Amino acid sequence: ESLHSSIGLLGISAGSLLLAVHFYGLPRAAPLIPSTALGVLLLILSSLLAYAGIRRSLRNASLFVSLCLTISVFWCGYGVVFILGGQGVLNDTGDFRNALVPGLVTFTLALLIIAVVGFLCREVILAMIASAVSLASAHEVAMRYSTAFGSSAVACNYMIVCLVGGYFALGRILYFLTKEKIALPGTDLAKKKTHEQIHSTSGSMNHFAVTGLILNMLSASVFGCRLLGITGKLFIGQVPWLWAAGIYQTGICILSYRAMDVLMATFFGFTSILKFAGGYCLLYPIWQPEEPSFPTPFLVVFSILFVVLALFLTLKSPVDGLYLLFYVAYCIALACRPKGFFEGGPQGVDVAIFVASALMTLIHLYNVKASAKIPTGKDAVKALLARSSFLKLREGPDLHAPYLGYSKYADAEVLGYACSVLASFAITMTGDPQAPLATVVIPWVVVAGGILKLLGGSVAFARGKTLESSAFILYAVMWIIWGLTRYGGLYGTTRSFHAAVGIIAFMLFNGFIVFCTLFLNIAWFFYSLTFLLIAVSFLLDAIHALPAGYDIAATLIFGLVSFYCFLSALFNSIFEGSYLPMGRPIVQLSGVGGGMTKCLHLPARKASSVKRIADILKNGGTCGIPTDTVYVLVAACNRPDAVEKAHHSKRQAQDRPMSLWISSLKQLEPAKHLFTPLLWDFMEAAWPSPISLVVPRGEWVDFLGMKDSAKYVGTPQSIAIRIPDCSVTTHLIDLVGPIVVTSANPTGEADTTHHNQVYAKLGDKVDAVLCDGPSPENIASTVVDCTKIDSGNIGFFRVGIIPKSQVLQILEQVQKK
Repeated sequence: ESLHSSIGLLGISAGSLLLAVHFYGLPRAAPLIPSTALGVLLLILSSLLAYAGIRRSLRNASLFVSLCLTISVFWCGYGVVFILGGQGVLNDTGDFRNALVPGLVTFTLALLIIAVVGFLCREVILAMIASAVSLASAHEVAMRYSTAFGSSAVACNYMIVCLVGGYFALGRILYFLTKEKIALPGTDLAKKKTHEQIHSTSGSMNHFAVTGLILNMLSASVFGCRLLGITGKLFIGQVPWLWAAGIYQTGICILSYRAMDVLMATFFGFTSILKFAGGYCLLYPIWQPEEPSFPTPFLVVFSILFVVLALFLTLKSPVDGLYLLFYVAYCIALACRPKGFFEGGPQGVDVAIFVASALMTLIHLYNVKASAKIPTGKDAVKALLARSSFLKLREGPDLHAPYLGYSKYADAEVLGYACSVLASFAITMTGDPQAPLATVVIPWVVVAGGILKLLGGSVAFARGKTLESSAFILYAVMWIIWGLTRYGGLYGTTRSFHAAVGIIAFMLFNGFIVFCTLFLNIAWFFYSLTFLLIAVSFLLDAIHALPAGYDIAATLIFGLVSFYCFLSALFNSIFEGSYLPMGRPIVQLSGVGGGMTKCLHLPARKASSVKRIADILKNGGTCGIPTDTVYVLVAACNRPDAVEKAHHSKRQAQDRPMSLWISSLKQLEPAKHLFTPLLWDFMEAAWPSPISLVVPRGEWVDFLGMKDSAKYVGTPQSIAIRIPDCSVTTHLIDLVGPIVVTSANPTGEADTTHHNQVYAKLGDKVDAVLCDGPSPENIASTVVDCTKIDSGNIGFFRVGIIPKSQVLQILEQVQKK
């Protein structure tokens, strides 16, 4: 925690020192730091700040997160503008000013908001840094417009940041050198950590929304400044701000899924598309003299998606829902004007978005930090819906829990389906084959259908949805390749054959996905089948045999199916019950999808999950659990019916007997006299560890209450016994008593190394699975033959994770003792 905070604050101080030197040396004929070098250094520092902010944010909510990520975006765009200036791209009079001012205006206000909230919440160091950088940006704006303002004022503000950073560094050094006895005011992170954790547990607020809203201010500022006359033109120098905002907005989208906020994550995904498209449009002079035109059908559909999202977000937070209406108006304004971003109407809405985003930033940031909240109408809507018998909001700790185990991310299928809708309607504009870039299609297809769909597929994979993630990733690759080749003018008559061969390969893959969706649900079957129609239109277009109207019909059908899936995913993520069901599997086979309501999958991180597993075992169930090696199938040894069930469930071979696990040697203490002193000392020295000891069967078995279970455990002559080196497993044994263990796979198959595999291999034969992700090891335990240990000899049935030499060394030490 202190490491990431220190890296963040010292990174801000280092960047401020660079900028202070730069502005002090600005009046000189030759700058002290060349523009290109300064830009590269700022980019490096911005990535460091992003790392510090994200790593810190995964643990608790803090003003520090917003400050780090905001300055990271600032210096990312700032650095690229300096690089463009150093490389001679910004040559015309006023170009450097026109490029810098939109970003400086945005971060002057954004950092001022952070500073105000910091002072109100007594985060003095962070507030001083934010206010100093804000003042520096304001002074730089004044300096760019009037020579009366010298650069020294900007440098002085950055020096204040350096001094605050030096004070913080001194406080941390003293804190460590004096072993926490001396802590300068504001530098003791231990107290702040406790305070933040108390507040962070009070609700599931998305702490990344603040940065996302500031990014909306940044993109709106670029176009709003042009309308208000603050900048003279829209050109390539402002692209760094828009694309930096787009890249960071995509990151905020991912982090919002990490914060389990599906609606805001989807919103930030939508706005990132607009930012990338805006940057793309400003690059038009590279390939054509005239400003590009915009496809009207796409923007109308985009506004409809924003309306739907706003309605659902209103149910969670009415203020956020009203804020989304500004983007509905923005999309309508873009659709009404053929030149889109370059027209006055959309730029006027950009000014409104800038103001609204600033207000929303203040509300979100204050509500994250302060104990007294600014009302957003959240409780009123919740109370209203509580009276409704028709609609009931989904709530609770397991709201975003996937079927298999647990996931660090919320479900991203809403965004995946929405991107399919956007990409399909974007290609309804065929454009001019002679001038394919004259119509803005590439960013909608490549960013929406490609990049964000890849994001949705990756999140789906993280949640254990293998088929859905495979389909999303395949479709994303298809949209990216086809969007660039068809709408970038990259393929012609000579490349048509090669494009057709690639499309046929994609169609074969998609045919396999269509077959698999027969076993998933009806909606997914039609979703994948209608994409096959899109692929056919791509193929016919590549070989110049596309019938008139076929591509429009195919995109409309796929778009409508995707829109239904989008609505269904939204309903299912917000409300209990299935108002818009995805349907049942078309083909139902025994063993495929069976038992989904019977077999519990519980996260091992929760003590309540371990208790539920213990209750299932006490009642005669069998469960798959994680260990210090691979996953195993267990049953309580005092339940013969459960032990018999475990024995038969995996077709246990006679040469692979089941073993016995205990949590402590105290459980064998009453029978200590039945073990030889050497064997007892060896067990004491070897455990807990992934070492199973095969000991002679004897009367000691009766002390464990095995009763009729004993015939299934070990052989008539011996039993393998172990104390695992895993706190979850030993805690479970403490609750249940000694357990009978066998590997969680049918005899003869490979060991099970992930909780997903337990159900896949054993199906309905297991009652519950305790999920802990991948196994810490892929190798099973070492099995040692101790039946003849008193003669000084031990054997090895299996050499596993513990090598033979280490076991022999333990025995040698015990013998010497």
